[in-house]
Amino acid sequence: MHGAKRTPAKFLRLATIISTFGGLLFGYDTGVINGALPYMAEKDQLNLTSFTESLVASSLIFGAAVGAIAGGRLADRYGRRRNIIGLAVIFFFATLGCVFAPSMEVMVAFRFVLGLAVGGASVTVPTYLAEMSPAEKRGRMVTQNELMIVSGQLLAFTFNAILANLTEDNHVWRYMLVIATLPALVLWFGMLMMPESPRWLGRQGRTADMLRVLYQVREEQQARTEADEITRMADEEKATVKMHWTVLRDVPWIRRVLVIGCGIAVVQQISGVNSIMYYGTQILEDSGFDKDAALTANIANGVISVAATFVGIWLLGKVGRRPMLMVGVAGTASALLLIGIFSLILPSGTGRAFVVLTLTVTFLAFQQGATSPVTWLMLSEIFPLKVRGFAFGVTGAVLWLVNFLVGFFFLQLVDWFSISTTFFIFFALGCCAFIFVKLYLPETKGRTLESLETEFTERYGDDESTGKPRSYLQT
Repeated sequence: MHGAKRTPAKFLRLATIISTFGGLLFGYDTGVINGALPYMAEKDQLNLTSFTESLVASSLIFGAAVGAIAGGRLADRYGRRRNIIGLAVIFFFATLGCVFAPSMEVMVAFRFVLGLAVGGASVTVPTYLAEMSPAEKRGRMVTQNELMIVSGQLLAFTFNAILANLTEDNHVWRYMLVIATLPALVLWFGMLMMPESPRWLGRQGRTADMLRVLYQVREEQQARTEADEITRMADEEKATVKMHWTVLRDVPWIRRVLVIGCGIAVVQQISGVNSIMYYGTQILEDSGFDKDAALTANIANGVISVAATFVGIWLLGKVGRRPMLMVGVAGTASALLLIGIFSLILPSGTGRAFVVLTLTVTFLAFQQGATSPVTWLMLSEIFPLKVRGFAFGVTGAVLWLVNFLVGFFFLQLVDWFSISTTFFIFFALGCCAFIFVKLYLPETKGRTLESLETEFTERYGDDESTGKPRSYLQT
């Protein structure tokens, strides 16, 4: 029945590659605006002001916040695989809407719709990967999605620079955007051939389908052991009341874990990473590069992001999540402090431009090598199965809302104060983030998702009125 030709490792690798095209789209669509925005702003194009530039850039992020919550709920109800297939369709048609947008208003509308897909992918793809992977490979597999995100951003920065140098046509921003339709098609066709998450199937009582998938992605003995564990958890849930969203508010241990998850999401974003990802070209122009040089130099940010993510994936197999995040937050905060100082004391010109570029590259090395991989991995593994999609959606929405605030107000803060003062503000927020991680972050490395659920129940499961342990599974 399960002959020698069965190669679960190869099939698992294929499932990882295909599903993480959602991450590639996430990265490309958030990164492409970096180079496209200056061309959109021209008078014969969308005629943008600094306010409407912020609106175009951040409308996708606001849509992502909505998409994260909706995507989490839909993934719980209809399955991780089916949700990703639907997101691929939205990616494709929303991208075409942006490409042919005749006005700022239409662009903002389609960027919002595109954001729904970005937000949905940001929570559904890591959940799918976490549930498909064995515990010992989960860190590496889930962070493959982070690698694809930064690879998408690098592709966006590279194509932006190439297209900008190949043509002087002010419609070049439309060519930059349309490239994203290709990975959307790959994601759609690829996921049609992929199986559903075995943990989601087990929760639905589809034991035969669950076993079939586990035998595709595990060695036989490991598949049987994991099937027993998933079935045990599913059987416990069958005797319980139906899960409602209010459990996130009313059950002490789940509420505690949700607060920790939201804190992790905020920590990733208040570093200001996406001010560099969305406005990196403008930052480099303000520092002293001309437009074409800034577009080319910005590729360095993408290259270091990809290289650092490879290092982060390797470190996740060696180092705990908590110390990695502490190092990442400390490193990014220090780089922001130095950017603020040198922007203040150095005169505008090539010298300051290269100093700022060096520091943004250093910032991204810590962010993409430590902070971001740990963030998406921990959010995919700390929540109980029955509310994993929805809880991940809530924390994803928090992440995207903070991202939206950073993206929308960054240019405004620069106008109100200065570039150096703005980075000093991010440095102060980074110090607060470090304190939170040190005091509250749990360690999840090397634990199965089911054992984490059991541990959190025991650690945080006291009923507030009786002081006795209370599982969310009890009626």
